Amino acid sequence: MSVNRPQYKSETRTLPLSLQAAAKRIIDVLCSLAGIIFLLPVFMLVALLIKISDPKGTVFFKQKRIGHKGNTFSIIKFRSMLHDAEQRLRADPVLYKKYIDNSYKLDPSEDPRVTKIGSFLRKTSLDELPQLINVLKGEMSLVGPRPIVRDELKEYGEKAVPFLSVKPGVTGYWQVSGRSDVGYPERVDLELFYVYNQSVWLDLKILYRTVIIVLLRKGAY
Repeated sequence: MSVNRPQYKSETRTLPLSLQAAAKRIIDVLCSLAGIIFLLPVFMLVALLIKISDPKGTVFFKQKRIGHKGNTFSIIKFRSMLHDAEQRLRADPVLYKKYIDNSYKLDPSEDPRVTKIGSFLRKTSLDELPQLINVLKGEMSLVGPRPIVRDELKEYGEKAVPFLSVKPGVTGYWQVSGRSDVGYPERVDLELFYVYNQSVWLDLKILYRTVIIVLLRKGAY
């Protein structure tokens, strides 16, 4: 899927950057805390279904990602794959190469790692809910560029520095502009558009569009 590459010209901001950062953090803490409390019954139900689906594995999947200023942190998701998913992928050189060439993802129909409940969690984006914990800890924000694995950093080249200058987000401009339907190098431009245009108002627009996209199940797999 091709996308129009956004320009990096910044929008006019209504608040100084320091006040925007403070407002953004307050919103992150309040919303993530409220979300965790409100969605606790959902967390418990999903955890039960995951253990029934694959008893050997853990409920949560943690993976090292590159975050703000290049710091490494563990992103938290509900586990949507088999407990030995990484070994299964690397055991098939052809499939692993396809995974790398396809912007680090596979079509669900040919991915041997995803469980049945995991497929549902991905399509509904429920697997992303535990990232509210990352937000509460200050490792992520509700809105920002999506955190990447170290192997993906090469896709950003000299643009890696501005990309890592802001906290990664649970959702972001790439998420509402095609998500899995938009791979590299177009994804780089979409992520950097947010970096150069970030504002509380843009965050609110992205959060609104995210809700609509999740309800329509667009670009998630």
